[in-house]
Amino acid sequence: MSAVDVVGPEAVPQLQAQVEQIIAEAKKQGASACEVAVSVEQGLSTSVRQGEVETVEFNRDQGFGITLYVGQRKGSASTSASGDAAIRETVAAALAIAKHASEDEAAGLADAALMARELPQLDLYHAWAISPEQAIEQALRCEAAAFGADPRIKNADGTTLNTHQGCRVYGNSHGFVAGYASTRHSLSCVMIAEDGGQMQRDYWYDVNRQGELLADAAGIGQRAAQRAVSRLGARPVPTCEVPVLFSAELATGLFGHFLAAISGGNLYRKSSFLEGALGQQLFPDWLSLDERPHIPRALGSASFDGDGLATYAKPFVAGGELVSYVLGTYSGRKLGMPSTANAGGVHNLFVSHGAQDQQALLRRMGRGLLVTELMGQGLNLVTGDYSRGAGGFWVENGEIQFPVQEVTIAGNLRDMFKQIVAVGNDLELRSNIRTGSVLIERMTVAGS
Repeated sequence: MSAVDVVGPEAVPQLQAQVEQIIAEAKKQGASACEVAVSVEQGLSTSVRQGEVETVEFNRDQGFGITLYVGQRKGSASTSASGDAAIRETVAAALAIAKHASEDEAAGLADAALMARELPQLDLYHAWAISPEQAIEQALRCEAAAFGADPRIKNADGTTLNTHQGCRVYGNSHGFVAGYASTRHSLSCVMIAEDGGQMQRDYWYDVNRQGELLADAAGIGQRAAQRAVSRLGARPVPTCEVPVLFSAELATGLFGHFLAAISGGNLYRKSSFLEGALGQQLFPDWLSLDERPHIPRALGSASFDGDGLATYAKPFVAGGELVSYVLGTYSGRKLGMPSTANAGGVHNLFVSHGAQDQQALLRRMGRGLLVTELMGQGLNLVTGDYSRGAGGFWVENGEIQFPVQEVTIAGNLRDMFKQIVAVGNDLELRSNIRTGSVLIERMTVAGS
């Protein structure tokens, strides 16, 4: 097999042929079933700081992940080499692992009858003809706008433009082979503000399938600067129990924790606080969470999952009630349930929201904490206990009073989900999870 020279839709047939060749080699060596995932990616990353170019990196990677089955025994191996000898050796390595593995009743490919048949075109590939020189110019313009936004911006911590394109193909011995090309472009800026002996750092960024549709570079820099300056004078607050408003870009993490808690892997391992919660009321009755995997150009869109099953739109929460877990073939078998075509994760989760923007939610909150930064990984998925270092803004009478730092917010996710008062209409569009700001009725804020 030869290496793939291009990265784009035109690479799909070549990668599909390679997948079919690997599957044939696996059968030849004695595997009873086989699945292969192949990806080839390339990208340009440009970083500047203080008006100087720090890095210009071009990367190109190709990888083959091969999983073989001998009856109910499974073996996996991977390689970045595409030569015939390398493939034979990798298949042999996976086969040797499978022969020594213990039998697993849940192991094996998804049912052949469930393989995706019709795959919608989702328009995920938009190559960006930007040269390294142009990328540097955009990054420098972004940083210059940040420095020009406020005299208290004294330093920069890096402005980075990334452009990435890749192609992925999955196939298995049921005869299913499919793939698609995709792109992802981003521009981020991190700035440092200084005043009265205090320094504060903050950032802003944008990401899009289409490079030309990224937010204006100067606007991103100015927003990063404004956010950094707004945090000057931050201080702790006394320990209290108050409402907490998570800004939209942080609220995505709350629902990410929820998805982890209802994912099959954590459920069958009995390592989730939501084990056995199917059919329970977990959220207010006005809230729903649903997956929409076929939105053209969306960052999370996919026409098939990691097992070759067709993705489809579905609710996970309807009327506040948990109506579906997140299952792939293997975790579904472990739980005695059908796959939800979510091997590899959820594609475009939508959180229902109201008509109020963040300012209206601040007024509704009255007194409490607006959280714009989280630190640490303080989540116990087994119990749902949640405790994170946080920064943001103290709110009185619905108005921001002063920036806050060095506090910890704590609660239990079960309680937090039930106590969601409102979700704003300020939707975060740079994520696989689309939500607005989330107002929670009560959490412990531990400060000075």
